[in-house]
Amino acid sequence: MSITPLMPVYPRCGVRPVRGEHCHLIDEDGTRYLDFASGIAVNLLGHSHPGLIGAIQKQAETLMHVSNLYGSPQGEALAQRLVDKTFADTVFFTNSGAEAVEAAIKTARAYHQSVGNDDKYELITFTNAFHGRTMATISASNQEKMHKGFMPLLAGFKYAEFDDLDSAKALMGPNTAGFLVEPIQGEGGIRPASDEFIKGLRALCDEHDLMLVFDEVQCGVARTGTLYAYEQYGVEPDILATAKGIGGGFPLGACLATERAARGMGIGTHGSTYGGNPLAMAAGTAVLDAVANDEFLSEVREKGERIRARLEQFIGNYPDLFDFVRGKGLMLGLRMKVESRPFYAHLRDNHQLLTVAAGDQTLRILPPLVIGDAEIDEFFDKLSAGAADYQPPEAA
Repeated sequence: MSITPLMPVYPRCGVRPVRGEHCHLIDEDGTRYLDFASGIAVNLLGHSHPGLIGAIQKQAETLMHVSNLYGSPQGEALAQRLVDKTFADTVFFTNSGAEAVEAAIKTARAYHQSVGNDDKYELITFTNAFHGRTMATISASNQEKMHKGFMPLLAGFKYAEFDDLDSAKALMGPNTAGFLVEPIQGEGGIRPASDEFIKGLRALCDEHDLMLVFDEVQCGVARTGTLYAYEQYGVEPDILATAKGIGGGFPLGACLATERAARGMGIGTHGSTYGGNPLAMAAGTAVLDAVANDEFLSEVREKGERIRARLEQFIGNYPDLFDFVRGKGLMLGLRMKVESRPFYAHLRDNHQLLTVAAGDQTLRILPPLVIGDAEIDEFFDKLSAGAADYQPPEAA
């Protein structure tokens, strides 16, 4: 047999990090990389934040796991902070983004079934979305590459065009339970939804008693310059899935909901062995300590605007390579006129700059939120050098 000990489901590159220092990763051979990928929007405090490390160390010495058979002072405290800072009245803690979205899907269905609307089980989702890799979350996506090998999909999802309210309306019917949407698509290419689209979905939900479910796994937790991206649209969801940055690198996710939306989620309806364990709660608390304040969020917005302005000026030097910049805060996408994956690999392998490729020929720029002027300057030095000596594969 030739299969590798790690199941070969990832196309792993040659970078093999063994240590992190602030906004850099160090390979096992000592090579230093500027990390503007952040573990795909996870390491929002970088790789050596004393508050996060200290909280995890202290909690690991005290109590790591007891299961949810017992009371959770740590979970209650973090849930209360999230409730105080958001639209939500209640929180279910998970270990990952996919689990958070699963909980959100169940919560939306349970709401309708709790009021006797058993036929309302269908969520309308949107093209080029990414909601996770479980059976329910791949079924919520229209991407065939995620479906191949895992058919049949789970019933209960319809796909409308992203940012197209008429397309969403056209799919509504007697089975519609609500909408599941990323306010800013991540894997789909850093594509922010328009205000009109998000407000239109909210209005449809209000008119027809439907659930508006936001997937903020990638765009949440200060990434866009507000604690959650929905705040920038002037609407509130009924249910929200969050993960990635909320643990700063420790596996943590959560499903947030209003009291009304969670009416069907009573004792025995859902659970998780590890979800909300004291170690994860310590990590989440340390992250909120760092980011959930106006000063930090204002800095994220300011740094995001500064990088955006420099990017827009920079891409004019390479009109055949770059198209435009989009995104919010420090969740930025550089849309290219050529396929982005070879360029992303070129930056990584030749200039020690880590970014993330995405759909729609987009390069994701997702730095730690704690970057300073030195890291921003280093980023532009490496990006400029990479653009200057890049030869697209077809021209090589």
